[in-house]
Amino acid sequence: MSEFVPPPPPPYVPAHGLLKGKSVLITAAAGGGIGFAAARRCLEEGCRALMLSDIHPRRTDEARQALQAEFPEQPVFGCVANVAVEDDVQALIDAAETQLGGVDVLINNAGLGGSKRVVEMSDDEWHKVLDVTLTGTFRMTRAMLRKMQPRGCGAIVNNASVLGWRAQKEQAHYAAAKAGVMALTRCSALEAADHGIRINAVSPSIVFHDHLRKTAPESLLRELAGREAFGRAAEAWEIANVMVFLASDYSSYLVGEVLSASSRHP
Repeated sequence: MSEFVPPPPPPYVPAHGLLKGKSVLITAAAGGGIGFAAARRCLEEGCRALMLSDIHPRRTDEARQALQAEFPEQPVFGCVANVAVEDDVQALIDAAETQLGGVDVLINNAGLGGSKRVVEMSDDEWHKVLDVTLTGTFRMTRAMLRKMQPRGCGAIVNNASVLGWRAQKEQAHYAAAKAGVMALTRCSALEAADHGIRINAVSPSIVFHDHLRKTAPESLLRELAGREAFGRAAEAWEIANVMVFLASDYSSYLVGEVLSASSRHP
């Protein structure tokens, strides 16, 4: 039997104006991962204005400048913020509301991972991952809902992970946080629906990017990618496509859903 050769990624999908006229705020959007891919995709899909946020000042400004140069007709703003700090969250939401003229879409992309066995994990390591990944998503959602609810509209898209369903060694803190994001999505969505707001989540499997390669051995990444049905990791823009769908009016009847962006069942 010949060895399985993974097919190449599909061609980049052209835009269809799914976010035309909408404003978008994205956390952890500086760099080469899902957040930046989502920012570019939102601009391609016609959002009227975008604010990207990240914890790194230089990367935030570089990402903003790169996108503004690529999309000169759509205002692109940047704001340095740490979703683990409540004052930063409030300042970010206030800045986005002012500069974007109201936020129509929030994409909660910020998260923190790492690899450590439970028996070796310190309280600080556990709390740090949960504070950024789960509680940070909660803080952003709470602050954003306070702005969206009086308007009676809006969409929030959370970035979960298949590790919220699947078991993997050395990922107890990250998996617990992402499972929490899924539960937060479902519960907050029911409350938000009372005000005409939709909250949903995407659950990616594995996406290769620079930060992931710094936190996991290349051999493990290749092994995990090989387990997928297509035999490859997802492209960051493939996950961004799902985020855009959930942010758009095409998902108008989806409430509290967690879409698995994976080529194999959890």
